[in-house]
Amino acid sequence: MDRRLRTRRSYGGVRLARARRRTPAGHASGGLAERPGRLVGPRGGDARARPAAGAPRGGGAVTLRTAGGILAQVLALAAKDLRLEWRNRSRIVAVVLFGVLVLLLFSLAVGPDSRALVEASGGFLVIALLLSTTLGLQESFRLEHADGALEGLRLLPASGAAIFYAKAISVALTLLLLGPVLAPVAMILYIGEVALGGLAQLIGLWLLAALGLAAPGVLYAGMTSRLRSQDVLLPLLLYPLEVPVLLSLVKAFGLVLRGDPMEQMGSWVTILLVFVGVYWLLCGILFEYVLEEGT
Repeated sequence: MDRRLRTRRSYGGVRLARARRRTPAGHASGGLAERPGRLVGPRGGDARARPAAGAPRGGGAVTLRTAGGILAQVLALAAKDLRLEWRNRSRIVAVVLFGVLVLLLFSLAVGPDSRALVEASGGFLVIALLLSTTLGLQESFRLEHADGALEGLRLLPASGAAIFYAKAISVALTLLLLGPVLAPVAMILYIGEVALGGLAQLIGLWLLAALGLAAPGVLYAGMTSRLRSQDVLLPLLLYPLEVPVLLSLVKAFGLVLRGDPMEQMGSWVTILLVFVGVYWLLCGILFEYVLEEGT
């Protein structure tokens, strides 16, 4: 009986040794034994390969998770830009005061002729917005290049489009802060009263104006940010592209301040919406090439 038991044990040891010789080195070192249907680890657990924590599930190239990841990148970068703007809020105050000063200078230049002021009020308001926008855009990328922050952003898993839309959103929100200040000032200086209905329309148009100026402004500010002559080149590149938006804004602001008896506001707002959509789409695509050339 003992002889049979020793024979079985020795025969089992020979089979185990042969199995170890046939096992690849990578499997033997990891302690994985292959069984039909699964891989068993050294502690008996299921060692089948699992997808990584950040890997998208499913075979599609663009999924809800990847779209949510891009949105999260945009929101995080926009929050970073807004925090930087808040830390340098003295610059925002300077831009607001500059816009108020431009409106006041136009009012003093025209004189007491109230009819001429009302007729030209839309153009004066757009010029104040445009000059304030240019002043704010010139500083938008200087902090990014000061300590190599833009190069650091390129090392993160964030696309150029995400960086662009985050920067454009922060610039648009900064410009939007000018509306509640400059719109009442324009109504007081050029009309003599503040109508709540007209004020609401002005602020709504101001939102479209901020969106229409922010996207091309960020694109050209990124192109000229490393140049010494940025202060000269940025207006020369930006203003011709903004001509359709500026003309629509002049007409729309004038209709709000003077009145709209012919109901022409809808057509000008439609033109604004079309150009805002085109600018935000094309500038987001082109900004990737701007980053490649700049970094």
